[in-house]
Amino acid sequence: MAKYKVTFKKSVAKDLRGIPNQQVSNILKRIERLSENPRAEGCIKLSGLDRYRVKQGLYRIVYEIIDNRLVVQIVKVGHRSSVYDS
Repeated sequence: MAKYKVTFKKSVAKDLRGIPNQQVSNILKRIERLSENPRAEGCIKLSGLDRYRVKQGLYRIVYEIIDNRLVVQIVKVGHRSSVYDS
């Protein structure tokens, strides 16, 4: 399987600022694994959207997969209770 390029919406930097450094490190490791297999076990397609989410501890990573360009775009990172507010 080809490796996907990971890109971030500008707003994700703001999302990560409010998260403790150790958790940010874990989140970034999880995001890196998405480049190898964006539809790995534990990924859930969001209903009504062309977006997916994965869990990393108490946090959720919401992303889009652009297969024809081999891109995974990270859209939102947040606490499980607030990630769907955008």
